Amino acid sequence: MLVVLCEHAIDLGWIQNNPAKGVRALKTPVERQREHLPWPDWAVEKFRTEASELCRLIFEIGVGSVQRPSDWLRFTWGDYDGDMLRLRQGKTDKPLILPCTSALKAALEQAKLALGATPIAARPILTQPNGNPMTYFYMAKVMRKERLRLGLEAYDLHALRYRSIKELAWAGCDDDEIAAYSGHATKAMIAKYAGEARQEMRARQAREKRQ
Repeated sequence: MLVVLCEHAIDLGWIQNNPAKGVRALKTPVERQREHLPWPDWAVEKFRTEASELCRLIFEIGVGSVQRPSDWLRFTWGDYDGDMLRLRQGKTDKPLILPCTSALKAALEQAKLALGATPIAARPILTQPNGNPMTYFYMAKVMRKERLRLGLEAYDLHALRYRSIKELAWAGCDDDEIAAYSGHATKAMIAKYAGEARQEMRARQAREKRQ
């Protein structure tokens, strides 16, 4: 990050040399190298049953939209028409129209009702209790606190996207249908998590035949 900032400072004429260039990158800690664990059924059920209203809304937006956590914060009430959510992805700038799941629609309608009036189109769907737009840091903090309270700390925000992909695979969606929801430019990650879901589903089917 400092290399990039210093290069920009050179372009602006603030400095002549980049003091950060050539500095060795730090190794990623082992605990951060672990893959995200997709939420299992029991964890999903526990969170939906016992989590706070705000955390459930965050959760349903994550699972229902199949997007990255940073994009959950981009949704405004103007993006929701009662059935679909519209989004231009932050990472890819790709425009998407996302049909809401029944659970996501219920959570959005409940959040809208709690506002007491029709929200203005530009108002973010996810806000802090004081009404300010929710930041990524705030969202991560409240969700981590709730996961710790419920004993679900092993399953993080990014893993909700993987859970969504697995649910689509369980429903029989092919890679193109999943990509239409997730916005993935390549299918490598889809193949990984959808492949796990399909293997599990086929194994369960094989067990039924076996028994």
